[in-house]
Amino acid sequence: MYKDIDAQTFHSATNNNPNAVIIDVRSAAEIAEGMIPGAKHIDLMSGSFAEKIKQLDKDKSYYLYCRSGNRSGMAAGAMSQWGFKELYNLAGGIMSWNGPVEQPQATH
Repeated sequence: MYKDIDAQTFHSATNNNPNAVIIDVRSAAEIAEGMIPGAKHIDLMSGSFAEKIKQLDKDKSYYLYCRSGNRSGMAAGAMSQWGFKELYNLAGGIMSWNGPVEQPQATH
């Protein structure tokens, strides 16, 4: 199970929880428009999504988002099935986000 939370709660929780990991599940083209600072980019639609997610520490708290909240909800549901316990989905996705946004770091 995961919990949908609003942007204000998401922002506060990710700033105050030392175990928080933010995951952006959007495509590379979408993250080029900007992402929440500190987020890891793991594209839900990539062939390696499950492999990358299953390598993560199940004891952390995961805060997921996409453009509107649909894909991140699907990702959080999958993570729940894979044994992750503390999962939060940004309701409304980055479209509802009014916090800081940064340009993604180039990966080589």
